[in-house]
Amino acid sequence: QVRLEESGGGAVQAGESLKLSCVVSGRSFRATDMAWYHHRRPEQQRRAVAWITVDGETNYANSVRGRFTISRDDDKNMVFLQMGSLQPEDTGIYYCKVHAWDGDAGHYEDCWGLGTQVTVSS
Repeated sequence: QVRLEESGGGAVQAGESLKLSCVVSGRSFRATDMAWYHHRRPEQQRRAVAWITVDGETNYANSVRGRFTISRDDDKNMVFLQMGSLQPEDTGIYYCKVHAWDGDAGHYEDCWGLGTQVTVSS
């Protein structure tokens, strides 16, 4: 079983920064593409805001491009989201998603963490 755990969320003022971290663990796995999703309101769907391939290629949603930076450390099985110039509309729960080979299950699967709350006040 592949497990993900996010950390680094918190309450900040508009214009400030946060760095989210996500650690991937499991008995036998290989992570490929990784992404961060934003869930702004319970009635809305999660949407991807940043993703990074196994080769290190990155892409961003227009709403965060230039403000957020995604990175990964494969030696530590971690993915990060550096968030800058935060705005109230960035408030919500941020989830880490990893597309990983689960050696125990014998197939690739999308794995999710439980999320970390980010609250930005004006």
